[in-house]
Amino acid sequence: MAICSLIFRFFNPKARSLVGLDISSSSVKMVELASDGKGGYRVERYAIEVLPRDVVSDGNIVNLEAAAESVRRAWKKLATSTRQVAIALPASHVITKKIIVLAGQREEELELLVESEANQYIPFPLDEVNLDFQVVGPAPSSPDEIEVLIAASRKEKVEDRVAVAESAGLKPKVLDVESYAMLAAFELIEAQLPEGGKGKIVALVDIGANVMNLTVLRNGQQLYAREQAFGGNQLTQDIARLFWDEFRGGGGRETP
Repeated sequence: MAICSLIFRFFNPKARSLVGLDISSSSVKMVELASDGKGGYRVERYAIEVLPRDVVSDGNIVNLEAAAESVRRAWKKLATSTRQVAIALPASHVITKKIIVLAGQREEELELLVESEANQYIPFPLDEVNLDFQVVGPAPSSPDEIEVLIAASRKEKVEDRVAVAESAGLKPKVLDVESYAMLAAFELIEAQLPEGGKGKIVALVDIGANVMNLTVLRNGQQLYAREQAFGGNQLTQDIARLFWDEFRGGGGRETP
């Protein structure tokens, strides 16, 4: 079992440009950012390409060729020369666990600890998963210990998204988890909140076509997270149904 070389390789401002690639259940979205010269970022360009029906189901890419073609069209719309992309996996495809270990260990020693811990929490053989870790920081309970975040995903989940990007002529350089990517994006705008958001309860709501994700934060710490099977498609259908029921019930009138 090898430690995955993609998961948690977060964006480095000094690295070459990256394009963010999101493959959702209904569309492909791409965005390219650039430094604004003030320590922040600005959107250089973005593109959206609608996916054919049933290409992605429950976060799984069912039709790799159709998904790759949509990614290819979105990249052409983006009109960029950058081919390196950052992708994210749905949180439902990733198992995460925080562990506490002694500080001052070499990366090779941490890898052995991660593999040992992963055996206890991952319900799959380790040779069937991509596994990686990241040091979060000092442990809250002891200055001699550190907190380490472990992330693991079935290999086919990772390989499908990598294959789609590569088939579209792109080069995957970062593979993150959608929920963590959203938290990292929030950190870029947190300072714009009153008092920098310190001591405030902040809710992040991500509404997709079929799924809504809610994350509640306070001082950068996640207090609550919930994924609900409700999205824009269902809302549109419910509005249409209400309108039709009202029309049939006499609330509306036919146009001559």
